[in-house]
Amino acid sequence: MGIKKILSFALLIFIPLAIAAEKLEWAPLTIFILSGIAIVPLAIWLSTATEEVAVSVGPSIGGLLNALFGNATELIIAIVALREGLVDIVKASITGTIISNLLLVMGLAMLLGGLRYKEQSFKPIVARVNGSNMTLAVTAILLPAVVISTSNSIEVSAISHLSDVVAIVLIVVYALTLLFSLKTHSYLYDVGVAELSEEGHEEGEAHKPNLVLWVGVLLVATIGVAFVSEIFVGAVEEATAGLGLTPLFTGVILLPLVGGAAEYVTAVSVAMKDNMDLSVSVAMGSSLLVALLIAPVLVLVGQLIGQPMDLNFNLFEVVAVAIAVLIANLISLDGRSNWLEGVLLLATYIVLGTAFYFHPA
Repeated sequence: MGIKKILSFALLIFIPLAIAAEKLEWAPLTIFILSGIAIVPLAIWLSTATEEVAVSVGPSIGGLLNALFGNATELIIAIVALREGLVDIVKASITGTIISNLLLVMGLAMLLGGLRYKEQSFKPIVARVNGSNMTLAVTAILLPAVVISTSNSIEVSAISHLSDVVAIVLIVVYALTLLFSLKTHSYLYDVGVAELSEEGHEEGEAHKPNLVLWVGVLLVATIGVAFVSEIFVGAVEEATAGLGLTPLFTGVILLPLVGGAAEYVTAVSVAMKDNMDLSVSVAMGSSLLVALLIAPVLVLVGQLIGQPMDLNFNLFEVVAVAIAVLIANLISLDGRSNWLEGVLLLATYIVLGTAFYFHPA
């Protein structure tokens, strides 16, 4: 039994514990920790169910499902937090998810995979396409901050309108990226959905997903994530303030660790099986989805629910994302990886994380 499956079962006990902690009004820090851990198995089941349903419906629709629901946990947590008015934490979690996927996840995958295999290879074309799209995303989140810093005075409504336009452009670009990867140039992406869903199955075992079962699991896991996220978000401000943590550090470092657990386990486990193609696709693809889809969707959702959110990110966040994208692009250009490159990515993540911890914002 793989690590992912063990975690998906073993950590389920934290769901009733988190509910009990919230009902019995335990300390906010206790509720925060228990509910944060409780989200992890739900995220794994949500991710697994999405993959299994994707296999059942075929590669084209399956690829689309994986692309759209691969980061569903992060989206649900962000929407719950946005509804509670925690706009700063939501914005920080967007940049944090991008940074953690590019540096922490890919760094762990290259380090642990490199310790088992001297050198690993993956398709550089996929990394280049994702890198180009990420460069666009960095430009998009940099523009509002630049507009504000280069203007003597600018109305809030102008930044809001700019963010709406940028959000729509990013969503269109993401849709075209899906068209490129799933239709017109699908031959460049030989990491199929079947390969992802079969990770963890015994070699040679026939795998025929039960569509009805996994759709049910998908619905239950989604409802579970939404429910536990309410508890988690309700305790996050008071708990982190008690620890002396800023909303910036909470959003950039802590929230991505909770919401992205399923992707982290998948990327690292397949890298240790010498499948760096899939590992890099999971890490970079998740960052791309957050930057080009989740962030702009949250901007539009915020308008609808009366909690407006723009793309005017903290300048330090923008710089950190730019550093992560630059280093990830440089390391992935040659289509080869080793343990030292993993160490370099992890070192960058630790340095940035430390900087966010001491940042007063």
